[in-house]
Amino acid sequence: MNQQFLKEIEMGSKSALVKKRIITHYIYNGSSTIPDLSKELDLSVPTVTKFIGEMCEDGYINDYGKLETSGGRHPNLYGLNPESGYFIGVDIKRFAINIGLINFKGDMMELKMNIPYNFENSIEGMNELCRHILNFINKLTINKEKILNINVNLSGRVNPESGYSFSQFNFEERPLADVLSEKLGYKVTVDNDTRAMTYGEYMQGCVKGEKDIIFVNVSWGIGIGIIIDGKVYTGKSGFSGEFGHISAYDNEIICHCGKKGCLETEASGSALHRILLERIKNGESSILSTRISSEEDPITLDEIIASVNKEDLLCIEIVEEIGQKLGKQIAGLINIFNPELVIIGGTVSLTGDYITQPIKTAVRKYSLNLVNKDSAIVTSKLKDKAGIVGACMLARSRMFES
Repeated sequence: MNQQFLKEIEMGSKSALVKKRIITHYIYNGSSTIPDLSKELDLSVPTVTKFIGEMCEDGYINDYGKLETSGGRHPNLYGLNPESGYFIGVDIKRFAINIGLINFKGDMMELKMNIPYNFENSIEGMNELCRHILNFINKLTINKEKILNINVNLSGRVNPESGYSFSQFNFEERPLADVLSEKLGYKVTVDNDTRAMTYGEYMQGCVKGEKDIIFVNVSWGIGIGIIIDGKVYTGKSGFSGEFGHISAYDNEIICHCGKKGCLETEASGSALHRILLERIKNGESSILSTRISSEEDPITLDEIIASVNKEDLLCIEIVEEIGQKLGKQIAGLINIFNPELVIIGGTVSLTGDYITQPIKTAVRKYSLNLVNKDSAIVTSKLKDKAGIVGACMLARSRMFES
């Protein structure tokens, strides 16, 4: 990638803005001809031809040859040059991290899933994260100078524009993106983990042209990602989608946010974990019953999900109850947003129909009939890869979207 162009982007020159629009078009639409591009960007054919010529010379657009058409002159097809730049995504989980590398076209070149990492919201935890990222980069065989951006997914309140994270690794006055950039030696952006999963699903998952989408991330906590008219909705400061902290219950369970009665306290991975332990202690049986007494090696959410898929009746029963509670609240979202597609993702969605069927039943029961007919409810196609695919895709799009 031409360093001069990257400097122009930072300065916001007029030609760099047009080139950014051309790259963004190719990111979302794949290869296209100059006439198609000029129509889409509302620029004259000579202007687009000039810019495409410059971008081919600089090496980040490729001429893919003549397009076969039924008549007249065959126009040339242009698209992104996969080797002109690379992007890294980092997805932080509770007990592991996933790191991936995509090329300029968005193909996954390298992927390391479930690197052991015990998440700690401390300076040492952040330093360990940086060590894992640098270790991943050191083993890559590509030209390291072509790594243009690293995007890190974090849970909680994250402002992607300013680069601040308010829930995790918030130890300094400056933005976390700047702190990580200094430690890693590359440009870094940060975003909310649920929003990244939503974007990953939108770009490479089960979305087939839908523009109004809600992605429900049911993991240890709960969050939603919102896409309105094909654009990820962040809200004023990047805090949209805090679905898990709707006050839904009159209970005495304190949520990790400090308040009582949040949706998350009764319908989430953490609730599933807590309720299962309580019910086993009260004498109900499960294939995990013998594991409950182990202090050194506590039961993980992944084990509970595996037990559901092994048809453990107690685990299935709790997951179904959580699905019903969740469906009731999702019905409210459908009434408000009228989306074309609702995607159920996150760790708990790996139970498949055990969670989605109760959600669908509750949605039909609690939402307006005419409204819910518009909304298909599906399970995430990318499953546990949604976060890392989204992180990589965001690392690329955040460089070029204005």
